[in-house]
Amino acid sequence: MTRFIGSSRNLQESKWVLLGIPMDFTVSRKSGSRFGPESIRAESYNLETYSPALDRDLSEVTFFDLEDLHFPYGDVLQALDTAERVAQRLMARGKRIGSLGGEHLVSLPLIRAAASREPELRVIHFDAHADLRTSLRGGTLSHSSVMRHVAQSCLGETGRLYQFGIRSGCREEMAWGKAHTRLYLDDVLEPLSRRLDELKPFPVYLSIDIDVVDPAAAPGTGTPEAGGISARELLEAIRTMKGLNLVGFDLVEVAPDLDVNNVTSALAAKCVREILLQWG
Repeated sequence: MTRFIGSSRNLQESKWVLLGIPMDFTVSRKSGSRFGPESIRAESYNLETYSPALDRDLSEVTFFDLEDLHFPYGDVLQALDTAERVAQRLMARGKRIGSLGGEHLVSLPLIRAAASREPELRVIHFDAHADLRTSLRGGTLSHSSVMRHVAQSCLGETGRLYQFGIRSGCREEMAWGKAHTRLYLDDVLEPLSRRLDELKPFPVYLSIDIDVVDPAAAPGTGTPEAGGISARELLEAIRTMKGLNLVGFDLVEVAPDLDVNNVTSALAAKCVREILLQWG
């Protein structure tokens, strides 16, 4: 398997570890995000290693791409347990983890591992969907409930989950989010900018669902939702967070089989490059 462009061959000396979690067992519309990690890595080779916006090159940072986790197909609990154990072991070695999904449920074990080491953790969530359901079609664990689990089991419902770009959710989700998270509808960059000062004292985990971007710019995702932000706003939002103590991130829900000319995977790869350059 191709590693992300610029990946070091030395895990021990790397500050960041990239990890693919090719799971899409609980998707509610169209599957295929399990192929996201491979596609994002492949598209990274069509990028320059240099970012004009950040004036940095991947040759100046050290990260290691551990490639993909493997687990029995269809076993959600084992997949989540495996991801959490791997994340805990890497974090115990002082590593910061960037994960390539996969469906959004893969964020849960990574955030749980980060929260166990960082009691004051804050989570920034970019998404079209609130992901605050208690269940979907009888299942309590799915990509539509991941942030409800994060808020309740990882962060203690204390307003430490910041949600931006949300434009879809049932009435109950919206009510619960307004009461228990910091939920912002439609926009990302402007409300995020207003919250940066209060986030700076704390460790931060960033979770990006690619469908926060309008499907006109990012069609390769399983649950597209019209009315999203632009690719430029997403990149600007990432760069705006410079100065935060980012301890982990994930980028999820890229489904290359549903894409057009791999533009969604290309955008995801550029986001990962900018994150590594900014915090590497």
